[in-house]
Amino acid sequence: MIGTREDWRAARLELLQAEKELTRRSDELARRRQELPWVRIDKEYRFETDDGSASLANLFRGRSQLLVYHFMFGPDYTAGCPSCSAIADGFNGFVVHLANHDVTLSAVSRAPLAKLQAFKRRMAWNFSWASSLGSDFNFDFNVSVTEEQQREGTVEYNYRPSSPAPNVKPDAGREGPAKGAAMTGTDVTTYARERPGMSAFVLEDGVVYYTYSTFARGLDGLWGMYQWLDRAPKGRNEAGYWLRHRDKYE
Repeated sequence: MIGTREDWRAARLELLQAEKELTRRSDELARRRQELPWVRIDKEYRFETDDGSASLANLFRGRSQLLVYHFMFGPDYTAGCPSCSAIADGFNGFVVHLANHDVTLSAVSRAPLAKLQAFKRRMAWNFSWASSLGSDFNFDFNVSVTEEQQREGTVEYNYRPSSPAPNVKPDAGREGPAKGAAMTGTDVTTYARERPGMSAFVLEDGVVYYTYSTFARGLDGLWGMYQWLDRAPKGRNEAGYWLRHRDKYE
């Protein structure tokens, strides 16, 4: 629609009211997140990190809060999920700000540590990234499924029953899961065993508590790229699965 500057200003002022309401609503949701009950974690989880074997408490790195990004990088992947990689591209810049606000950010994946370290070097990332291979961590937080679960049926993801089988049509070989699988060097079934998400924890008096998780579209707010695209004239303007690893765009 083409209009005058006056037309634009009137429409912009109307939109501004909606934006302010969304901001107030977002502030309220943030407050409600922080009021969720804490759940004590007594189970021992072990991780492999650049500094050696670590517990969940060790991942805090001396701070009282821990944010974990559940990065889709399974043991059989040859590269990280391109969608997760697009989110992680923003971590380098703000991880230091979080650290100086008593918050540690760490990615966690099931791939062996050597694979994670190699991919970090390729992508020029320096944030913490731990391997949970051999641990129940990913399964307990509903971001990984087993081959048995894929065969048997429903699992939980995003707080509701979800099919653990890959959701792809036979004629959609270049879209969605098939495209993501190809870029991680796997088949669709293997690719679908990992799911994205983020979880929050707090450490108090030596005890780790679980406070929050979000998955699927709940991660949209963590994509710095999407926040910019939502303000561009054509928005996200998505046609199929357009994402690539940062170093693989033509």
